[in-house]
Amino acid sequence: MPIKRQCELLNIARSTAYYQPIGLSAEEIALRRMIDEIHLQYPFMGSRRIRTELAKKGHSVNRKRVVRLMRDMGIGAIYPKPKTTLANKAHKVYPYLLR
Repeated sequence: MPIKRQCELLNIARSTAYYQPIGLSAEEIALRRMIDEIHLQYPFMGSRRIRTELAKKGHSVNRKRVVRLMRDMGIGAIYPKPKTTLANKAHKVYPYLLR
């Protein structure tokens, strides 16, 4: 069966059938490994500080690239969440009467 017909039956574009994904380069794999090592050692560091650590090790990397790689790897900085509501236990709780 021709590829054109197969693509019509599967409701996909013909270009999808011919697409061959490009693998990661050796440089990108090494960069991901270094970011992962830094993150394991310092889980509270964000993209800015990780980029600074990479610069100290002699790797010139844009922060946006570090952000993209961290997002792809599923890692992020650990930080305290905002405490927006801290009710005092001594205060009286009033019922909501408009329901």
